[in-house]
Formats: sequence, C-alpha cells, structure tokens
Amino acid sequence: MARGGAKDNPSSPEVSVIVVVYESGPTLALCLAALSAQTAPGFETILVDNASSDRTAQAAKAADPGLVLIENAQNLGFAAAVNQAAREARGRWLALLNPDAYAAPDWIERLLAATRENPDVRSFTSRQLMADEPGKLDGLGDVMSLAGYPFRGGFGHPDPGNTQAGFVFSGCGGAMLIDRALFLSLGGFDERLFCYCEDVDLGYRLRLVGEPTLLVPDAVVRHVGSASTGGRRSDFAVFHGTRNRFWVFIKDTPAVLLWLTFPLHILATLVLFARHATRGEIVTPVKGLAAGIRHVGIALAARREAQATRTASSWEIARAMTWNPLDLLLRRAFVQPRKPGRL
Repeated sequence: MARGGAKDNPSSPEVSVIVVVYESGPTLALCLAALSAQTAPGFETILVDNASSDRTAQAAKAADPGLVLIENAQNLGFAAAVNQAAREARGRWLALLNPDAYAAPDWIERLLAATRENPDVRSFTSRQLMADEPGKLDGLGDVMSLAGYPFRGGFGHPDPGNTQAGFVFSGCGGAMLIDRALFLSLGGFDERLFCYCEDVDLGYRLRLVGEPTLLVPDAVVRHVGSASTGGRRSDFAVFHGTRNRFWVFIKDTPAVLLWLTFPLHILATLVLFARHATRGEIVTPVKGLAAGIRHVGIALAARREAQATRTASSWEIARAMTWNPLDLLLRRAFVQPRKPGRL
C-alpha cells in the first residue's frame, strides 16, 4: 500500500506528504511504492491531480483508499496544486515530493531527525541522485549565484555520499520538508510562476525573513526530473524556467544587490543564451525572456509584497550566495557549514 499513514493513522499526522500529479504515467506507482516502504509511521499522503488524462492518480486512490486525492478540472500548475494540498494538510510538516522522485525507505525518518536536531530550522532539503545513474547527483539543494542565476547544486557531479549537513540557498521543491505554518504564512508558492523556479522563489523569500534551509544529506531520493513536462530541455521547461528566473531576480533581490548585480545578470544571460544557440535551442529561451520582460509588472507587483516583509540585510542575503562564477558554470554544490549558535 502507498499509505496515507497505513502503519498508524493518527488524527493529526506529523507529516503530510504532497505529490502533484500531471500525466505522471508509471513514475507515480514507483513514487508511491517507495512511500509505502517508509520506516517513519504516521504520515498522510496527499495527491493533487492537475487534470491528467492518464488517470494514474485515480487508479492509485482506488488501490489505496488511505490516500487523499484532490482532483482539479484543469491544470493549475505545480505551485497552485501544492498550495491546495498545504491548506488541506493535517501534518505539522509538509514533505514535498515529485511523482518522479523515489524516496529511500528512511527519507521521512531522516528529515524528521533533522528537525529534532535543529529545532531553530524550519526548512530542509534532500540529497537527490539521478534515478538512472544513482552514482551521480541530481542535486544538493539549490544555489544562487551572485549574478542572480539559480541552479541545482552539484547536478551531474559524482555523488559524494553522506556528506556533512549544511545550509543551502533554497530547497528543491521535488524533495523537501517545510513547516506548514511557515509555508502558509509566506503565502505558499507564488502561483503566478505556475511551475519552475517556484521553489527558488520560496527559498529566497525564506531567506528574506531570516529563515534558512538545511541540506540533510542522509535523506535521499532518486529523481528522474521533469518527467511530466517532457524533460529538462523541453520547450515547456525552458520557456517557464527562463521567464521565471528573470521574475525571481526582479522580485526577490534586495534593491542594493539588484542594481549592483544587474550587469552580471545580463552577462550570465548572454552566456546561457550562447550555449542554447550552439544546441539550436535559442528560440524558446528568447520567447521566455521576452515574456518575462513584457509582463515585468507581475514581477514588480510581487516584489512589493516580498520586500515589504524583509528582515534580513542585503549583506546577509549576499553571503548566502556563491560569488565564484565557476560554481555557476560548472554547477558545483555550495553548502555552507552550520556554525554553533548561528543560522
């Protein structure tokens, strides 16, 4: 059973696992099978189906009535779907898991252990391995470069194994744990982003109010990546990733950093677009950036909301970023060790 707390089904589970489903095909069954093998008792699993045609979520619910299923009449996007589930969730913690991410049996147990060991931290992320090449990293949290370009830290690099826990700029929305009350107090994911970069935006907003994200290296998932949207380099993924990356830069970057790093952001954009051009993929990213610029008013309105609650200084935000351009070019992980008594 892919349980919604099959070992124990308390009235208030400690964890609510949220899985957003859209044309997820066979990956959902593998995802739920991994959840059914979890060593942690007493969690609920909430599926949000974004009007899939393959009916995999409905089949999963029929096979395991303990699952909570939310069915949408249209595709609302990843951000809105998670927010729906978060409002319905009963757990103190929200565990976000992609339908193409396969959690190790102790994944939830390890994340919960980290919450007890770090009671002043309320956002955690996992060590992600490539599903087809588990010796390689899918990521060690998300990194923010000084140029305002986010990337999955360590993507494609050899898996270093169970490294030291430490702080990353933001957690990957495909395998993270966050305090439900904190998530809701921030308004959840920004639904204007639809999907892609909504997790970076959330992590940035957490940083703006002094809430860091801790990497838990022994909480492991194997991740396919963009299985529901045609792959990481599909037109859908590239368009939304390009547009949303620009919006997040405009929305979340403190004013001093925004003006200081804007030339770096332009340079990084030109370098990335040149790389797209060498692959014959330049049309879609140009469309994505054009859409971001054309509708920059959306980002500016969101900026007023995000900056109104900021408590962290520009220096504190800058210190959480990598200043080494090679980290961006090589997609190297950037994990800052935790210092005693200091977030």
